[in-house]
Amino acid sequence: MTDTAPELTPQPSVDGQTLVLRGCWNAAQLAMPQNWQRITQALMQTAHMTPTCCAWDLRAVSRLDHTGAQLLWNHWGRQWPTRLQLSPHQRAMLERVARLTTPPPERASGHTLLLKFDQALCRLQESLTDLLRLVGQLAIDLVTLLRAPQRGPWRDVSGHLYHMGATALPITALVGFMIGIVLAYLMSRQLRQFGADTFIVNILGIALIRELGPMLAAILIAGRSGSAMTAQIGVMRVTEELDAMRVMGIASGFRLVLPRTLASALVMPLIAVWTTAAALLGGILAAKLVLGVTPAYFFATLPDVVPIGNLWLALGKSVFFGVLIALIACHFGLRVKPNTDSLGQGTTASVVTSITLVLLVDAAAAVIFKNVGL
Repeated sequence: MTDTAPELTPQPSVDGQTLVLRGCWNAAQLAMPQNWQRITQALMQTAHMTPTCCAWDLRAVSRLDHTGAQLLWNHWGRQWPTRLQLSPHQRAMLERVARLTTPPPERASGHTLLLKFDQALCRLQESLTDLLRLVGQLAIDLVTLLRAPQRGPWRDVSGHLYHMGATALPITALVGFMIGIVLAYLMSRQLRQFGADTFIVNILGIALIRELGPMLAAILIAGRSGSAMTAQIGVMRVTEELDAMRVMGIASGFRLVLPRTLASALVMPLIAVWTTAAALLGGILAAKLVLGVTPAYFFATLPDVVPIGNLWLALGKSVFFGVLIALIACHFGLRVKPNTDSLGQGTTASVVTSITLVLLVDAAAAVIFKNVGL
């Protein structure tokens, strides 16, 4: 018997409408794209007809195997139509499919929060493992650089120094200057009530040099340069440049991570000093206008009331902030998948993680070094 294409034809009847099936409803015919598309469209047109409101006639079907029976059983909503005409062989085939068909697994309703927490822990563990591997590779690259300095990526380091440092001077100076004005103005209103106008030098000096200057610089660099580093490496992933580097035998850690980390570690202390100086300048201006504290008195008193240990502590934290920001930016850049959606998510995660860790590290340093410079 020659196989014919499956057909589904609606025909009017006395009791309503009858859906007549003809041809071969087997895997060989349904696997043909044209037959499958035509049959699925015909079944979709009858989707509004429930199995109880219309009759089904399968007696003209020449062949029916498990594939065709499964297609009909699923279309019927896994229940028998009220009016069904078919041969004994066809009924046996449909009963077998109905008996062996298992319902789809129900989505687990309980322990959802626990499962999400477990998934978050797994992702955190994976990120920490990759970050630790990146730190280890950076240490190996530093040893390689010390052994052969002439082969180091110094051109890349100088380029990153310019982009991270020189181009960041205007925005960091502006933010530091405004923060200094705001702090001095708010503190002056409180100090004037107690006649302690001159103590504004102590408060501004300790707050800006020890804490706010390095932290503001780190936050600005994380949002500005950290996101740029992540985006640069992420774009290299999207454009398959990282794969090309691997094929050519170029170590991505030595050419991408090491220059950015060195440049960030060198830039951060300088930017911190620059931001602190701008903030102090704004504080001096506000103190002169509100309290009448002259700049000469401010500069003469500042070295006496702020020990030099605060400056060294701020510079040390800035170096650590720079290394941390660069490592996190490179970590999320290397984890970007080759699509634009992952690039945006990686850049956002890099900035948020960098700023969060900067605040946590600064808080921990404030507790650990509470006896330094105070």
